[in-house]
Amino acid sequence: MAAGGDVFGPGVILPNYQRYFGANQSQYTQRRAFRTREKYLIILVLMTFSLVCFGAFFYLPEDMRPNSRLVYRSVYQSMKKAGPELLIPVMPQIHNLNTSKLSIVHHDPRAEDIYLLKDKQKLQAKIDEDDMNQKVLDKPETMQQTRSEKSNLSTTQMYQSWNDIPKAQYSRSADDSPKVTGGEDPDPVTRQRREKVKEMMKHGWNNYVRYAWGKNELRPISKRAHSASIFGSSMIGATIVDGLDTLYIMGLHEEFKHGRDWIEKNLNFDIDSDMSLFELNIRFLGSLLANYALTGDEMFKEKARQLGERMLPAFKTETGIPHSLINLHTGRSKNYAWASNGCSILSEIGTMHLEFIYLSDITGNPIYREKVMQIRRTLNNLDKPNGLYPNYINPRTGTWGRHHMSLGGLGDSFYEYLLKAWIQSGKTDREARQMYDEAMDAIMTHMILKSPGGLLYASDIQYERVEHKMGHLACFAGGMFGLGAKNDNEVNDRHMEVASGLTNTCHESYIRTPTKLGPEAFHFIEGSEAKSLKNGEKYYILRPETFESYFVMWRLTKDPKYREWGWDAVQALEKHCRVPGGYTGLHNVYQEDSPKDDVQQSYFFAETLKYLYLLFSDDDLISLDQWVFNSEAHAFPVRGKNTLYRSAPVDSDR
Repeated sequence: MAAGGDVFGPGVILPNYQRYFGANQSQYTQRRAFRTREKYLIILVLMTFSLVCFGAFFYLPEDMRPNSRLVYRSVYQSMKKAGPELLIPVMPQIHNLNTSKLSIVHHDPRAEDIYLLKDKQKLQAKIDEDDMNQKVLDKPETMQQTRSEKSNLSTTQMYQSWNDIPKAQYSRSADDSPKVTGGEDPDPVTRQRREKVKEMMKHGWNNYVRYAWGKNELRPISKRAHSASIFGSSMIGATIVDGLDTLYIMGLHEEFKHGRDWIEKNLNFDIDSDMSLFELNIRFLGSLLANYALTGDEMFKEKARQLGERMLPAFKTETGIPHSLINLHTGRSKNYAWASNGCSILSEIGTMHLEFIYLSDITGNPIYREKVMQIRRTLNNLDKPNGLYPNYINPRTGTWGRHHMSLGGLGDSFYEYLLKAWIQSGKTDREARQMYDEAMDAIMTHMILKSPGGLLYASDIQYERVEHKMGHLACFAGGMFGLGAKNDNEVNDRHMEVASGLTNTCHESYIRTPTKLGPEAFHFIEGSEAKSLKNGEKYYILRPETFESYFVMWRLTKDPKYREWGWDAVQALEKHCRVPGGYTGLHNVYQEDSPKDDVQQSYFFAETLKYLYLLFSDDDLISLDQWVFNSEAHAFPVRGKNTLYRSAPVDSDR
């Protein structure tokens, strides 16, 4: 149908221009300009050609169009500027065709102006809205670049810089928010030392990526994957999950993005294998929650929620005391047969409070809080021998198992979490603080001893018999006593004395070896103090506890010796544990050229290197006033003092 309303008859062809013959032909032989209809047709041809060229650009091979992201944006901006003129052509003259002749109908120029003005205004308004929303023309997805192929692109290809990463997923802290990256110390020597620790992280991480990506851990000498029994038969990227927040804090955002995307696409907790509830909690749940706090990325919260739900069946016991092992697929749980006739272990059941409280607060589901508070009620109501907590408790009867007390393995982090639950709550959880103070009073009375050579140590007790030895795992206690020395505005000088003494003793256990790295356990007998006596105690498996106390004590006291001790440890790690494929533990720290165990532990990234990096950082980076570390050094925000806490409304219907 023609614009004038007449119907073209069959076979009628509208010419491009009018041909004239006869007497009047000569006056049309020489034309000075294109007619309006010709101009319109030329414009259409040019537009079609431009669109074809522009579309063909997308089908060029990737390597033939460098900086294509900039090209897309440039072309798009040019199109937007020319939009009203390019996309709204001049209103054509309308032809009215009669059966006898073709005549031109002269239209009203004012109608054309109104027509153009209205449509230009509409299009310009859309462009202005586009600019306000800062939208960018998306690159079309071709048949050759599927979603799975895009996942294999390097972070450099996907994002030109950290600022290009979507802020909805990765929100960098604002000026008034807690500092989670940066934090360079003003001292140039300290900055150089921190950069060395960062380089160590890159070395270990890059080799894990190269030889064991997606597996639990790396064997850096044989350059293949490794998995400890605590992970069951699963391969769930323990190193990726455990080390991720350290990458973020160090500002290694390309590596962080790589690990983050692996977690989103591959981390699945439907695992038909017995796994350690304790390790799942401190390494996996702890890391997911810490990364959510640091970035605000909802993916981490959702993964944490999924894991938390699968861990809940372990709490289905007569007392609410959880079992040590959980099958995340079936929900079946059990305890280790060797643990005092099937008891649960104090350090494991008592090292869930920080994670489960925070998980309840960010999801609005109170079930996790209820589970750990039930554990606390059970423990708090039990009679304690000499005020001490034995390391074993029966989950069916709620009674103590074998009376073995320790500030090291099997007991350690229970006491740590009493103190840190109080800190995490913004110092409002007075019950946790009271339980901690009472436990420390008993420990200082019965378990903190001084050697003949004047070294303070935390001994184990077996049925009231003191064992004059201390484990490397207990070396965290120096930092714990230091943190606990300040209660409100009062400083307990006795606690600070213990903090300093224990940290010094652990340092002595390091410097009394040829490798300058500490053994797994050391004894205190006259003539041989802070040294191992048995072959099975002489190994070093990249443990972080001593460095944790160096870090905390530096932040609390500003005594430069802690940084010097930390730097000595860095040099020892580089000399004895670094290999071309990463970092390995040692079988015997008393041999200068010790055989190596060929395991790069996931906690080497989560704890060891993180504490050393923070030791050489400014105090504002992960401030102890705003953050509290879980037992795997994953940082949780302090409620009421840290704007990154992000509490959700409580779901009362659950």
